[in-house]
Amino acid sequence: MTPTRPVPRARSLLNVDLATCQLANAVGCPGLNSRCTTQVQEVRSLRYLFEKYAFDTARRELCRGPDVIPVTPQVFDLLAYLIRHRLNAARCAIGDSGEEQRLIKTLPRKGFRFVGQVREAREVAGPNPGDAPESAPAVPDKPSIAVLPFANMSGDPEQEYFADGMVEEITTALSRFKWLFVIARNSSFTFKGKAVDIKEVGRRLGVRYVLEGAVRKASGKVRITGQLIEAATGAHIWADRFERDMTDIFALQDDVTLAVISAIQPKLFQAEIALATRRRPEDLTAYDLYLRAIQQAGPSTREGLAEALRLAQRALELDPGFAGAAALAGACHMENVLRNYAIDPQFGRKEAIRLMRLALRLDDGDPDTLATAASISALLVGDCETEIEMADRAVTLNPNSYQTWNCRGWVYKVAGQPEEAIRSFERAMRMSPVDPQQFTALTGMGFAFIELRRFDEAIIAGKKALRHNPWYPGPYRCLASAFAHLGRDAEAREAAARVLKIDPLLQYRRGSLGASYQKMRS
Repeated sequence: MTPTRPVPRARSLLNVDLATCQLANAVGCPGLNSRCTTQVQEVRSLRYLFEKYAFDTARRELCRGPDVIPVTPQVFDLLAYLIRHRLNAARCAIGDSGEEQRLIKTLPRKGFRFVGQVREAREVAGPNPGDAPESAPAVPDKPSIAVLPFANMSGDPEQEYFADGMVEEITTALSRFKWLFVIARNSSFTFKGKAVDIKEVGRRLGVRYVLEGAVRKASGKVRITGQLIEAATGAHIWADRFERDMTDIFALQDDVTLAVISAIQPKLFQAEIALATRRRPEDLTAYDLYLRAIQQAGPSTREGLAEALRLAQRALELDPGFAGAAALAGACHMENVLRNYAIDPQFGRKEAIRLMRLALRLDDGDPDTLATAASISALLVGDCETEIEMADRAVTLNPNSYQTWNCRGWVYKVAGQPEEAIRSFERAMRMSPVDPQQFTALTGMGFAFIELRRFDEAIIAGKKALRHNPWYPGPYRCLASAFAHLGRDAEAREAAARVLKIDPLLQYRRGSLGASYQKMRS
């Protein structure tokens, strides 16, 4: 049951209409004032063409090729409103009209063309004369970023729309990460067409990071370059180049957006963790403690989980409303219980569930909190219907997150739906191909392959997971099971021995590696 993704064109049309309304208001044309009303009357009998469609306002017909598409009057009027007001607002903004058509000319049965003479002038962005240094906004405690307009290096005005649309998509995708403070598009676009000083941008917008880029089209392909910069120091955290075929513009925007988010989101998080580890203990905020806890919990060792739990609990003491810290503390208790690290497993289980429920009460709209809660519940409670609902909602809220897709994979694996689990794990790794936690998704995928009796693929997944983290016991359990099913007893025993070597204090329990291996041997 994979969540349905919004259709890009419908989304973009609504975005354009919203931007049009804002533009009309900004230039003194709120609603339909008298000037815009005149223009609407002038275009009442026009025929609009887009893709394979023709929209005839006189005949009130919508055609696709030679076929007339039946639409209700309400739907026809809505389409007419969206199309007309997009044009009218553009004319209002530049002082043109349907009667004069000095800049935007109507071509009967063809569409519209911008006919004004255009020259390009670049200026250096600097502080406004009225801006005093003390007026700059404070940089938030959590990571903050501004996505600047991408430079159009093609000399093709059509690429300007593509570049702006892509920046808007990237901004929207980043804003779904609730741990990240993202500057709104309207503020970032005040720097459009200007040679910027990144440090000044960071100061004026109050952000720690700036993403900038450029677009160039040539020979049917589009090349996008991007770089993520720490504003205060000018240090480059990430830079890359993407090249794609220039086919469906909306699909291309989505593809590039996914690639950019997949690349910079882990880099941002790693940069924040590095910053938190450099701060003095007396300067640590709840968020700094949370980042340190995540770093400690990552390898899933006994000592690391104990320290992560201490740091997450301290963060929760400093900020009792910190849902992420509560969810992380619950996840640490869960890992301790599942790996038999807990001195009192019954207490650990109860604490994990208590903290999970606390996190949901604090913020059940945070996708990462929802995803973590769903996985804790799946592994310790077993209410499949509720857990699947939470996991699905998490990826709907943020379809660009490795964390949400990885947790969804484990939820579906525990629920006995290995095919859907594999699809989720694959999506997680596609979302973040260099994520340091990728070994957890590979391990889950390996166990799902075992359930499907695809043992060779389980072995491949398990070995890949070990290459990412040779100290994580999960892949060895996966390998032991897969080798045993294939009758490769020596390799199965070796994998089982490696688990004990990683943690000699590990005691097997029912359902763990030892019990499973003996059951397969009998």
